Amino acid sequence: MKRVATFAFYAIGALAIAYLALYAYAMYSGQPVIIPGDPIHIFRKPDAPSYS
Repeated sequence: MKRVATFAFYAIGALAIAYLALYAYAMYSGQPVIIPGDPIHIFRKPDAPSYS
């Protein structure tokens, strides 16, 4: 049981580090930031067919 707990502890730690690395990449990669409350802009091609 101690071995399972140790494995779970390391697995959760690895997930946390991976999440922080992805967050740092998103912050410093220059991608546009999603701000809560801002409208979502969906762009369509002008020549796209209309199915309605």
